[in-house]
Amino acid sequence: MPSPPGGFEMPLWRALTVFRLASLAYVLVLAIRDADRYAHPYAVGALLLVMTTWTGATAIGYARPAWRRWPLLLADLGVVLAVVLATPSVVGRAALATGVPTMGVAWMAGPVLAWAVSGGRRRGTIAALLVAGADLTTRERIGQSSFTGVILMLLAGVVVGHVARLAASAEERLQRAVELEAATRERERLARGIHDSVLQVLALVQRRGADLPGEAGELARLAGEQEAALRALIGGASPVAAVDPDGSEAAAVDLRTLLGGYASPAVALSAPATPVPLPRRVAGELAAATGAALDNVGRHAGGRAWVLIEDEGATVTVSIRDEGPGIPDGRLAEAAAQGRLGVTQSIRGRVADLGGTVRIVSAPEAGTEIELTVPRVQR
Repeated sequence: MPSPPGGFEMPLWRALTVFRLASLAYVLVLAIRDADRYAHPYAVGALLLVMTTWTGATAIGYARPAWRRWPLLLADLGVVLAVVLATPSVVGRAALATGVPTMGVAWMAGPVLAWAVSGGRRRGTIAALLVAGADLTTRERIGQSSFTGVILMLLAGVVVGHVARLAASAEERLQRAVELEAATRERERLARGIHDSVLQVLALVQRRGADLPGEAGELARLAGEQEAALRALIGGASPVAAVDPDGSEAAAVDLRTLLGGYASPAVALSAPATPVPLPRRVAGELAAATGAALDNVGRHAGGRAWVLIEDEGATVTVSIRDEGPGIPDGRLAEAAAQGRLGVTQSIRGRVADLGGTVRIVSAPEAGTEIELTVPRVQR
C-alpha cells in the first residue's frame, strides 16, 4: 500500500512535539530555580503560561497536515520572537548579567525546527537567523557562548531541513516504485489473458486467411498487424529511472517501448538489446516524429519500412527507411509553400525543439531514409 501524503515526515513532526515539551519542562525547572532572582516574578509566570499554552497549540496544529502552512508557521515564529524579546523586561538585565538564562533557552528552537521540517534547509536557516538575531539583542555582552548558541541553532535548521527533504524525496520514490509495481502486475495479468484469447484468435485468423483472395486476405493481413502490435505492447520494457547530471532522479522512459508500438508486419523495428532511456518529453516527441515519418511512408511509399534505433551515448538516432519511389528534388520545399507542413512541423519542428537534427536522404526510385538525431541531455 502506498504511504499517505507526508507519511515519512510524520515522525519528524512528532519528534518536534516531544522536543518542545521537553524544552518547556527545562524552562520551567530553570524558572523555579531562579524565581528569587527575577526582576518581575509575576510577569515571568505570565510568560511561562503563554509558552505552555502555545506549546500545546503547536502540538495540536502541527499534528494536522492541513495546518502546516504559513499562517501557523509565521504565528509560531512571532510568538517565540515576542517571548525572546520580552526576556530583558521580565527577567531584568541585572539578573541576565549575573548568568540567569533567558526565557527562551532551548524552547526558542521550536519554530526553527518547524520551518526546517516544512521547507528544508533554506527555510530552517532563515528561521534560525531571525531567532538567533532576536536572542543576541537581549544580551548585554556578546561572547563566545552567545555565538555558540547561534551556530547550534543554524546547524539544527540546516541538518533537520536536509533530513526532511530526504524523507520527502524517499517517499516520492517509494510512491513511484509502488505504482510501477502495481502497473507491472496489472500488465502481466492482462498479458496472460490476451495471450490466452485475443492473440491466439488473431494468429488463427492470420494463418487461416493468409492465402484467401479479396477481403478475406485483407482481413488476415490486418489481424497479423494487430497481433504484432499487441505483442509489442504487452512485451514492452517498463519505464526506467534516469539520473540527471546534478544527481537528482528524473523520470525517463525506454524509447524502445514507445517505438515498439509501431512494429507490425509492414514495419520492422531494430533496437539495442539494452534499454534506451530518455527524458519522458524527449522520448515522446521523438516517437511522435517517427510516427509522422511512418505515416508519410504509408501514404506515399507503401510497402515495408525499417526503423533502427541507435544509442550513441550523448545522442540517440532513429532512422526510418523505405523502398518507395523517393522524394523528387524540391518536393519538400514545394509542399511547405503550399501549406502542407507534415515534414516541416511534425518531423523537423519536433526534433528542432529538442535541439536535434533531421537528415533526409532520397533519390528517385531508390527509397527514402530519414535520420532523427537528438541529444540525450536537454540544455
